[in-house]
Amino acid sequence: MSKPVLFTGAGVALVTPMHPDGSVNHEKYRELIDFQIENGTDAIIAVGTTGEASTLSYDEHARALHTAIEHTAGRVPLIAGTGSNDTEHCIRLSREAKAMGADGLLLVTPYYNRTSQRGLIAHYTKIAQSVDLPIILYNVPTRTSVNIAPQTVAELYKLPNIVALKQANPNLSETAQIAASCDITIYSGNDDLIVPMMSLGGKGVISVLSNVLPRETHDLCAAWLNGDADTARRMQLDYLDLANALFMDVNPIPVKEALNQMGMDVGSCRLPLYDMDEAMKQKLNGVLRRYGVL
Repeated sequence: MSKPVLFTGAGVALVTPMHPDGSVNHEKYRELIDFQIENGTDAIIAVGTTGEASTLSYDEHARALHTAIEHTAGRVPLIAGTGSNDTEHCIRLSREAKAMGADGLLLVTPYYNRTSQRGLIAHYTKIAQSVDLPIILYNVPTRTSVNIAPQTVAELYKLPNIVALKQANPNLSETAQIAASCDITIYSGNDDLIVPMMSLGGKGVISVLSNVLPRETHDLCAAWLNGDADTARRMQLDYLDLANALFMDVNPIPVKEALNQMGMDVGSCRLPLYDMDEAMKQKLNGVLRRYGVL
């Protein structure tokens, strides 16, 4: 079946900047969105894992989405992170994102309470039938302890508005099984696997690295999508150390630290996430300097 492709290339999993008192810094959020778009980012993914959705209140989450949608203003697609481990909460927030003008939804698998594969089908089916927007399934078992099995992805793809999968499961065999079983659009959820995922038919990445290097991440994806596999492969390997350094601590702690060292002043993460110690900060600083980011 033919379904819309929300974007191709590099979508940024954007951080949510904070004031020193921990409140959301909406002015800085707008600056980050401009920085991303001016440097070639192909889509903005707002208030997902990297955007600290799990520690924002409902009102804070909705207001951050409103800022992102309003300021992006159609310049690139805006994908709203509205996933939850509470199906009704997810439906409510997803409907609000649609009313604000989001182009699509990113829906993480239920976490902590978790569920079975049958439960995943029921969860996503109810949301898909409740909100008329394109949906990206978000599979990140290292954080949720739930993996969307390939056969479950294929079953969910039968729903008309489930159009894509953010695959943050590094098991490339499972990604291959998904690509073989249905035509769902696949985005890598791991910056160290952008090219391998695209070699299996993926259309790009939803990227943490793009927060720091939006132009380079866009160019990597564009090279592959334009048939220049050698350049894409070289860039994947060249930026591997930086991509890995941004996960030396729990995401988004390192990427926020990197942006702060770059002078972007995005603030700290909310508790329980906590700043890296000085040794880790210096290690990250060394990597950033090696890549000419500082």
